[in-house]
Amino acid sequence: MTTVAGPGAPLPTLLVIPTGIGCELGGYAGDGLPAARLLAAASGCLITHPNVMNGASLYWSDPRIHYVEGSALNRFARGELALEPVRRQRIGLLLDAGIETELRQRHLQVADACRATLGLEIGPVVITEAPLEVSLSHGASGASWGSLGRPHELLRAGERLRAAGATAIAVVARFPEDPHGEALAAYRQGSGVDGLAGAEAVISHLLSAHLGLPCAHAPALNPLPLDPDLDPRAAGEELGYTFLACVLVGLSRAPNLVELAPLDHSAHGHSGLGHPAGGRHLALGAAIFPQQLGAVVAPAGALGGEAVLACAERGVPLIAVHNPCVLDVGAAALGLEALEASSYGEAAGLLLALREGIWPGSLGRPLR
Repeated sequence: MTTVAGPGAPLPTLLVIPTGIGCELGGYAGDGLPAARLLAAASGCLITHPNVMNGASLYWSDPRIHYVEGSALNRFARGELALEPVRRQRIGLLLDAGIETELRQRHLQVADACRATLGLEIGPVVITEAPLEVSLSHGASGASWGSLGRPHELLRAGERLRAAGATAIAVVARFPEDPHGEALAAYRQGSGVDGLAGAEAVISHLLSAHLGLPCAHAPALNPLPLDPDLDPRAAGEELGYTFLACVLVGLSRAPNLVELAPLDHSAHGHSGLGHPAGGRHLALGAAIFPQQLGAVVAPAGALGGEAVLACAERGVPLIAVHNPCVLDVGAAALGLEALEASSYGEAAGLLLALREGIWPGSLGRPLR
């Protein structure tokens, strides 16, 4: 993307829809994609996380959308990382030893299909030495959460993939199942929270932070019985035997994560751009630096996340979108200034105003 500032130039924008909190839009498999596509068109450069983009068997590739795992997205917002777009990643596949033989073969066939049909570079494949032992839970707010019984097995397998030349990692862990549970039934009917999402975030955050590579996760589950009254937002999860395809496509062009040295604010004539650590050279026209962020878009009731607060501290304009969830952490409670939007369509209009140098306050009446 270009670094030229001014009306019409791309306005790098962060889109955050937190996982596991039951967002009305973006709380299901890939149902945040239409909003992401619109905001990418409005901004010219959108940085978002797998929860927004992953639609199980479905995905929408757009060169204006940059697929960044949640913990790396937080570090980018804090000014610690730059994002370096790439033509292709070599995706290592990390499989949980707890996945049964037949179910494991289904996931390997997804990888083969993506090689043959989409031309993705996938491999090597590593199976953990012992099951990861995923457990699921919910917090007091109703948000989903989870943990790993053997996190060291995950990290060790990730290190093996990195040493073997993988530049991005797709993780598949065996998740516990309750196909007839009330929570799952409610989710499939369009209410409640994705019970898997919190644990998925724990896995990808842990691995990406440890390795410094783009990572994303897909749960290994058996197919569910047919439900003729399925909510359309849950339908993406019913189309195939696995959720791996969208992860592989997303990671295939996920940007590299480039460590930035701490900013020296005392330096005379400082450009405001962090410098890559370790003496690495980055062409400014090809990289996205955190100081280029022009806006952050997030649900109005979920503004307490690390990325949003880091952006607010640095003065990045915040667009708070009406998108109900189980949380109620709004701008007033946090003392934040925010541009309010009743929908992601309205948020796209505000992004266009910011991109064109139009004061958003001039678009409403009466003028404040």
